[in-house]
Order: sequence, then C-alpha cells, then structure tokens
Amino acid sequence: MTSIPAASPIAIDAAFDSGNIEVLSIEDTRARLAIRRDAHSDFFQWFHFRVAGAAGRSLELRITGLASAAYPGGWNGYRAAFSEDRNVWGRTETHYDPAIDGGTLTIRHTPAGDLVWFAYFAPYSLERHHDLVATMAGKPGVRHRVLGHSLDGRAIDCLELGEGTRQVWLYARQHPGESMAEWWMEGALAMLTDPADPHARALRRECRFHIVPNANPDGSTRGHLRTNAAGINLNREWHEPSAERSPEVLALRNAMDATGVDFAIDVHGDEAIPHVFLAGFEGIPSWREEQGAGYRRYRAILERRSPDFQTRHGYPEARPGMANLTMSTNQVAERFGAVAMTLEMPFKDNDDLPCPAQGWSPERSILLARACLESLHEWIAAQ
Repeated sequence: MTSIPAASPIAIDAAFDSGNIEVLSIEDTRARLAIRRDAHSDFFQWFHFRVAGAAGRSLELRITGLASAAYPGGWNGYRAAFSEDRNVWGRTETHYDPAIDGGTLTIRHTPAGDLVWFAYFAPYSLERHHDLVATMAGKPGVRHRVLGHSLDGRAIDCLELGEGTRQVWLYARQHPGESMAEWWMEGALAMLTDPADPHARALRRECRFHIVPNANPDGSTRGHLRTNAAGINLNREWHEPSAERSPEVLALRNAMDATGVDFAIDVHGDEAIPHVFLAGFEGIPSWREEQGAGYRRYRAILERRSPDFQTRHGYPEARPGMANLTMSTNQVAERFGAVAMTLEMPFKDNDDLPCPAQGWSPERSILLARACLESLHEWIAAQ
C-alpha cells in the first residue's frame, strides 16, 4: 500500500510592496508572528503578508506583542482583511487577547486556494498608484506635476484639474498604513474626471483642484504604519518641514503657498474609532467664526448626504489658542484662512452601518469620496 505523505507546513512571506510580518515559528498550519516596527521609529500596527500551501486547511495565525502597538485599543473588535485574488478583500474570524504573549491577535481562516493574503486593511500598492496617476494624467483637462521627491527619491505626484478660482487641495496617506485614504482618492479622481457627472462638471467650473493621492510613497512601500523612510510622522511636520526630515511635507506646503488654499481635506484612517468622522481646526490662533461656520456647514451637509458619515463620535476639539500647528489641518487653516479638515475612516467596520462580509472596505471608501465631493458642490452653491 502506498502511504500518503503528510502535508507540508504552510509558508509565510512578506517580501513585497507594503509587506510587513516577521515569522517567529510555523508548525503545520499554525504560526506565531510579529509586526516589524517602522524604520527608525517605535510605531507599528500595519501588517500585510501571504500564506502559501493553505488550500482547504484551517489556519491559525497568532500575531504577538501587540499591546505595545501604536494603538492597542484598535485591536478590540477588529477583524483582519483577507483576499485570495488581491482584488476582492473580505474579513475573517479574528480575536484579540491582551493577556497572551504581550497581546495576541489570532486570525483563523480556511482558504479555498493555495494562496491567501492577509492585511490590516486592503492594500493600495505603489503599482496601482502609478496606474492611477497615469490613467488620470491622460484625461482631458488634467495636468500632472511632481511637487518634489521623498527621501528614497520617489515622486510626490499631484494631479490638477478645473477652471475655477477656488483653490481646493485633497491629499492622502501622510500616514502610509492608512490605505483606505488612497482608495478614497481613486473614487474622487474617477468622479472629477467623469465628463458626464453633473456634480463634477459644476465643481470643475468653480474650483481648481490639486490632488495628491499619496504623500508618503516611501512609507507605503516599506510597509510602515505612520512614518516616512526616516521614521518621521509627516503629520507632525507642518510647522517647520525640512528637506532632511520631511521633504514630502516641504514640497506639499510650498506648492500650497504658491496657489493659496480655500478648502482642503487631509484623508486618513483611524485604528480605534469604528465610525467615519471629520476633525476640524478649532483652537487655531487666528480662529474666525465665519471660517468655523464654513466647516460646520460642510460637516452638516455631508452628514445629510451620506449614511456612512456621522458627527457623534470623533476627536475632542482643541481649546481656544491650543491647536497643534504641526498638524496639516490646523496649519492650513491658520496659514491660509482655509476651511480645512481631516477625514477619518475606520480600519474596523462602520458601526452605524456594519458589513459582516467586508467591514469598512475599498468600495465604501470610493463611494464616500463621491459623497464628500457632492457635498462640496452643495457647500459652494449655497455660498
């Protein structure tokens, strides 16, 4: 009788764009793992890795040491993203226990095929970024320019369109692990370049858009959560950016100085809060009630237009004169008198409209971008 050989242990790797995992041990279909810290930094939370030899096998993947992660409160209620084709991303069974092995996230999944990818959120690769930029740069009325270069020499791409006088800046992925922000950008660019979309046509007539889909390409490619190649949190560099530490912010802020800014959205993701929300610029030294009223009016319009958006949950407002001017929203509002804001989407699900299959997803990020721009059109029209 011929014996049937035992199945080989699974194989795990992350040597690819935005990959991040350290393999501590593998036994059959069980693995003990850890997340690599951002270079020159203590930040870590983003993971992205591939499991091979997994078809029909029950995987148990334990990511350890997470009580020391950047946002340990983000693990409770979180479910890991997975994909077998790298196009559609779902969510799978996940449990966090802070008492095991320095805080352990256990992912359980039985894939249909031999290969399955897991990630903190559906990744947005640098190749997809280049495809997005190339496609949009070829659209009628769109101009591409390079604002500057990152520490690793990657271009800070900016796409510009519209014939209006209002200067609108949209920028994303200062924190590279917040990949939902570039999915949002894909949705925004698709809408704004659609010749048949009435909101887009009206917005192009009224505004000049400056769109930076990825302000931190180094961190994105390296698999960082929050920092650039030098371990610098770019959203704490806006008061005094430098070519040595934060050339990405320096290039972006210099470009804003050249055009001025009337309206700005800095697009992000939040690890812990399972809602979509905005953060404003309360507490800037030059606060004007008219400026604040413009922000509150936009927020109210978006809440009415999108069931995915709410105003009950979010960050506390800064006290008068106490805004942190190293952060982009506060600096842009102070520097230009702009209506500026930070848009936050969840890494988890949106508890107001939960989706068991996908949680918060690329698809919902794309749709939210449309709602944000439709709200901007209404906001401008009312003026």
